[in-house]
Formats: sequence, C-alpha cells, structure tokens
Amino acid sequence: MESHIESVRTSFRSPWQNGIAERWVGSCKRELMDHAIILNERHANVLMDEYVQYYNEDRTHYSLDKDPPSGRPIMNRPSDDSKVIALPRIGGLHHKYVLSDAA
Repeated sequence: MESHIESVRTSFRSPWQNGIAERWVGSCKRELMDHAIILNERHANVLMDEYVQYYNEDRTHYSLDKDPPSGRPIMNRPSDDSKVIALPRIGGLHHKYVLSDAA
C-alpha cells in the first residue's frame, strides 16, 4: 500500500521550517559544544556518540513528563541507608543519578 507522501526539502537558510532538527542542534550546542574543547574529528565523533546516548537514555525531557525518549524504570529506595550516586556522562559534563544499595 502506497502512502503517496513526498518529501519536501526545506528552503535554504530557513530554520523555522524544521523546528525539531533546529531544537536538537540547539540543545547539542548549548549542552555539549559550548563546554567542550574539540581536539579533532575523531574526538568530536566520540563526544557526539556519548551525547546522543545521554540525550536518549538519561536526559530529562519536559515534553515526555521528565522521562528520556528511551524511557527508564522507576527506582524505589532500596533502604533508608541508600545514597544517591552521581555517574558521570560525557566525561563528567553531565551526570546520571542512581540510588545505591545500603552498605
């Protein structure tokens, strides 16, 4: 079954025509590129791969009720003695917070 949908290229220098892509590029620029010193193309690719993983698995999104796009399980406190642990993401630029088991 054909959908009869044709792709339409956005006009040159018309960022308002693709707001979703522009929003992602802006988030990437503000949250990664403005804070990192890029050494070479390989380093940029590694950082972008880490940022995409962080963006989809750890970063909260208000439009998704503060869940990441890939979702995450609700964590209950294992015990009253459990602590919050910060796990560094993107070389420590961002963090993921989890509850530890009681020691």
